[in-house]
Amino acid sequence: MKTTVLLLVLCLSFSIAPSQNMSNEKLAEIFEKVSDSIEGEPGRWQFYVKDISLMCFTDLGNNRMRIISPIMETFQLSEELKNACLTANFHTALDVKYAISNDILWTVYIHPLKELSEEQLIDAISQVYASNITFGTSFSSSTLIFPGLSSEDSKEKKKTTKKERF
Repeated sequence: MKTTVLLLVLCLSFSIAPSQNMSNEKLAEIFEKVSDSIEGEPGRWQFYVKDISLMCFTDLGNNRMRIISPIMETFQLSEELKNACLTANFHTALDVKYAISNDILWTVYIHPLKELSEEQLIDAISQVYASNITFGTSFSSSTLIFPGLSSEDSKEKKKTTKKERF
């Protein structure tokens, strides 16, 4: 009996759970609420949050969306900064990533459009903004940081060969 009731509750919770069904119209409404200014058209927006430029592009046919923010031209990037970006992608950038396209370093968030919730979208905007303004310092998109190697551990690891590690 308990199993039957549990199964019934689970089935009902899945059937009444709201689907996200994000659209360009809903994106535009949310961008209007959270940005200082916005321009563009459905599927292509540029908006500002505290003087930081963010852009959003959607591809309805492939159910994709991305929010991006330019950081700097790649000729300004040292190898040390590139390595710091790659390390941040693993530990501190969380749902956003640092990426290079058209000779520009970007911070980028990519997600299926329809499955995106309003809360996820607002969090994505926050993470893209944070990863832009923390570039060069903590390289973080939020206060959550996945643990990694300390600099001393990293130096020690470099001394071992692949054969010794496995």
